[in-house]
Amino acid sequence: MAYSLAAGYRAAKRTAIILAVQLPQQSDADVAVSLSELEQLASGLGIRVVRTVIQKRSARTSPALVGEGKLRELASLRASVIAERVLVDGELSPGQQRNLELALGVEVLDRTAVILSIFEQRAQTREARLEVEIARLQYETPRVRDDHAIDDREGGGGRGGKGHTNVELAKQRNRERLAELRRELAEVQASAATRRMRRKDTLRVALVGYTNAGKSSLMRALSGSDVLVEDKLFATLGTTVRSLSPATKPPILVSDTVGFIKNLPSELVASFRSTLDEAHEAGLLLLVVDAADPEWREQLRVTRDTLEAIGASGVASRVLLNKIDRVDAETRAALALEVPDALQLNAYAPEDIRRLHEVLVTFFVRAPPGGARALEACALRGHVMTSEYKIGRGSTERPALCSPPRGYVKTSWKWVAVLLVLAT
Repeated sequence: MAYSLAAGYRAAKRTAIILAVQLPQQSDADVAVSLSELEQLASGLGIRVVRTVIQKRSARTSPALVGEGKLRELASLRASVIAERVLVDGELSPGQQRNLELALGVEVLDRTAVILSIFEQRAQTREARLEVEIARLQYETPRVRDDHAIDDREGGGGRGGKGHTNVELAKQRNRERLAELRRELAEVQASAATRRMRRKDTLRVALVGYTNAGKSSLMRALSGSDVLVEDKLFATLGTTVRSLSPATKPPILVSDTVGFIKNLPSELVASFRSTLDEAHEAGLLLLVVDAADPEWREQLRVTRDTLEAIGASGVASRVLLNKIDRVDAETRAALALEVPDALQLNAYAPEDIRRLHEVLVTFFVRAPPGGARALEACALRGHVMTSEYKIGRGSTERPALCSPPRGYVKTSWKWVAVLLVLAT
């Protein structure tokens, strides 16, 4: 069966069975959370999940992922519920995917393919579309095979009178297209890098976090701009940059980045590295968490792991426990004890947004553009008692340049910093 991420996704009503393998180290709760997430992703593609099948196994290395008995059961179930495809909660090798499709007689998509399809559907900017197409081709090329769409007849171009097979030619076309896309993407990224370079001396804060944690809602509230806000996974791709509102002097820029998710395909992490450069180059990261989600701890871990993967773990950060209006007073108190440095807020509550605005202004208060990065770590840890500015041959000392931002827990010691900023 020919595989195409875009094929068949235009039907209004589509059904699927989800297949999952539970490994010994996975708890029932872990599997349930992952399955729920995949079902939400499927819903974003207009696919309705009609059944879920789970098999406990010691490994995911079987040629068809599951055992022969479970495969027969799955085929029978698929026929009885008339499911049009099978979604696998995990990543399949090209061979496993093909074996499952041959045994079941329907299209099989693994978790990576589903996420890629979501990204493909939601990409709006030129850069995002290029990045998604690159990731898709990287994923699909090993899966090109000889079937009804691409058979194994010989084409031209081989040595000694032997032509290439159509499979080889298809892979070659994919590689050529990849090279073309990468050249085009490099040009787009160079332009984006130039824009970031122009902003290098500005004060910047980036909203990062798990998908659907409320980053776009916070972006709209902080900037007053008309940013897309939808209650679904990966509603926003690419990066949006707006000025903090009410405006400050100097201005503070706020950026909203693509959301993270557990087991984000490596192809997408690599492709969206430039998009995530806004996080890498920000002076402060706001780690947005859905406080009402029982899995918020795991989601925060995924966010931090992803930031580490792109080299942004060293940037100063602050946790925002968003959607706090959806939890009771007892839970709020427990969260305050567990994450004392976090700011609890509701993106739709004006008083909470004013408080967050004050935190951002306090964090960057009176920090000279060239010294903002050096100051931010001090501001997070304690109290900057003195600072020295060297302007030409003279110097000026100012006491108490920056107090600890509101909401931060004071340490038992004071942080003393001297900042030298060379004026040109």
